[in-house]
Amino acid sequence: MSKVQSNKTPRNKTQRFYRADSYTINDSIGYLVSRLSQTLGREIDRRMVELGLTDAQWKPLLLLQQGACTTAADISRMVGLDTGAVTRLLDRVEGKGLIRRVRSAADRRVINLELTDEGRRVANEVPAIITGLANHFLEGFAVEEYEQFKDYLNRALENLEHLA
Repeated sequence: MSKVQSNKTPRNKTQRFYRADSYTINDSIGYLVSRLSQTLGREIDRRMVELGLTDAQWKPLLLLQQGACTTAADISRMVGLDTGAVTRLLDRVEGKGLIRRVRSAADRRVINLELTDEGRRVANEVPAIITGLANHFLEGFAVEEYEQFKDYLNRALENLEHLA
C-alpha cells in the first residue's frame, strides 16, 4: 500500500458511482483502464520491434530475468493467461532462441525455464523501454498524483479480487 493517505470507504458502505439508466461507456473506469492498457500494449509492440519481441513476449523474459518465475505455470499466474496460451507463447520465444526448457533434477515432472545468453541480453534491454514509455505516459503527474494513481488502481484491483 502506498504512503499516500487513503480516504477508503469501508467495505460495508459501498458508494455507487454508476447508475444503469445513465451509464455511458466513455465515463467507465473499466473502459478507460482497458483503453490505456490497449494503447500501452500497441506502443510497447512498436518499441519492442527492434528487439524482435511483441508486447506479450517481453513479459516472460523480464519475469525470468528478475527471478519472479521459473515455470510456465508461474508465468501463467503472473500474466493472467491460461497455460495453453503461455505454452504457445513460450514456444515462440524458445524458437527465437531466447529461452530454453530444462527438466528439473528434483522433480522430473517439472520443466523449468531459463534465459539463454541471447535471452539475457534482450531481457536486459526491456526495462529501459518499459520505463521510458511509463515515464512518458506519466508526464505532468506530480509524485503525489503518481502514488495516488497506483493506490487507486491497487484498491480497485483488491476490490475485484474480493469478488473471487
